[in-house]
Amino acid sequence: MNTEYNIIQSIEERLKTVYDPEFPLIDIFTLGLIYDIQVKEKNIEILMTFTTPYCPMEDMLKEMVKNWINEILPDYEVILTITFDPMRTIEKIKDPDLKRMFE
Repeated sequence: MNTEYNIIQSIEERLKTVYDPEFPLIDIFTLGLIYDIQVKEKNIEILMTFTTPYCPMEDMLKEMVKNWINEILPDYEVILTITFDPMRTIEKIKDPDLKRMFE
């Protein structure tokens, strides 16, 4: 049986295959749009943001995240919470080389 840590690692790897249409070469995890992932019983709670508060692709991104996770963990409910507090900044980018490109 998977531990919570293994489940979170699997989710992180899966989210590295979801791309923001505004930055189609960078996945949403590396881009820093995922703030937190919690596994509580059969729920996966994800705290995330978008590149802008008025993201025109909000619904599509939320659906992609849920679908991508449910493909590998079909018995879990994915609960997304969107926040802009704090706003996404360059510091949230997880790849140091990529971060330097935006500075």
